[in-house]
Amino acid sequence: MVNKIGVIGAGNIGGVLVQELVRRRLAKTVAVTDPAPFVNPNDPPEKQATTQKQSVAQGKALDILEATPIIGSDVAIEAGRDYDVLAGCDLVINTAGVPRKARPDGTMPSREELLSINLKVTSAVADGIKKYCPNAMVISIANPLDAIVYTLHRKLNPPKNKLVGMAGVLDSARYRYFVADAIGVSVENVEALVLGGHGDDMVPVRSCCRVAGMPVEQFLSSAELDAIEMRTRKAGGEVVGLLGTGSAFVSPAISALEMAEAILFDKKRVTAACVLLEGEYGVDGMFVGVPVVLGKNGVEKVVETQLTDAERKALDVSVAGVKKTCADVDKMLAETAAA
Repeated sequence: MVNKIGVIGAGNIGGVLVQELVRRRLAKTVAVTDPAPFVNPNDPPEKQATTQKQSVAQGKALDILEATPIIGSDVAIEAGRDYDVLAGCDLVINTAGVPRKARPDGTMPSREELLSINLKVTSAVADGIKKYCPNAMVISIANPLDAIVYTLHRKLNPPKNKLVGMAGVLDSARYRYFVADAIGVSVENVEALVLGGHGDDMVPVRSCCRVAGMPVEQFLSSAELDAIEMRTRKAGGEVVGLLGTGSAFVSPAISALEMAEAILFDKKRVTAACVLLEGEYGVDGMFVGVPVVLGKNGVEKVVETQLTDAERKALDVSVAGVKKTCADVDKMLAETAAA
């Protein structure tokens, strides 16, 4: 148990995170910050005054605290609209950003389309971390994942081991579930790995997929695996389409908690994560999903796995997409600085 863990954003993902952090007793204190609900300047003064007194973060915190006698947890929660509640955090999990929403015609905006909005949010997040907990380990979930982590890197310039994006754990879990469901075996029997950017060009690595230690091709045909891997790439959008509003929140939160526990308990766990590469996989200066060892020092090692020629080419395509998005980030940050 560490002294304090912070959660930025009290939406669906943030709510699950705070609940689980308290239930699992992973810190003495959990802090959660969220500026919502926002005051509408066009509302009557009395309504603005009422909204100003409200706080999604404080409301969810109180709701969870009122359950602590039942779950038997004495973990404290600090909540508010401002970043000052993060003061002294050892670890921060960032969920802040606008989620993908289905358009009226049912189509989905790409993760990249969220960048212009979420870049502004991330700049505020970085300022809050820098001011109140500059030495904290940071796990970021917000989308577009690779670009947001890159933005935090540009703004905070932390040691490379202390900033990591959560994507590979979730994408790999989805791959594992789809494989287990298709075969009819326990999800615990399936190991899988997804590399690259967290988007439609992600790379489910078939050569690393095992069922009780055996190659997945022993259980499923190539056509079945093609369909599963395509579904894995589109899995986030599938959830959004079914929900109608908002996006997946339980699975991302649980995935981030797995990473947090690997760090807090020094598990030396090998898992996929979005990290800064400095020559590994032929990539330099970008955040890309690859296997890493997570322990008490954060990202302790990047693991370079052998890929087939087809998987290598697919990863190159995915990295090219990440590179384009990072170039967009650089351009937007430069324009903001010049304004």
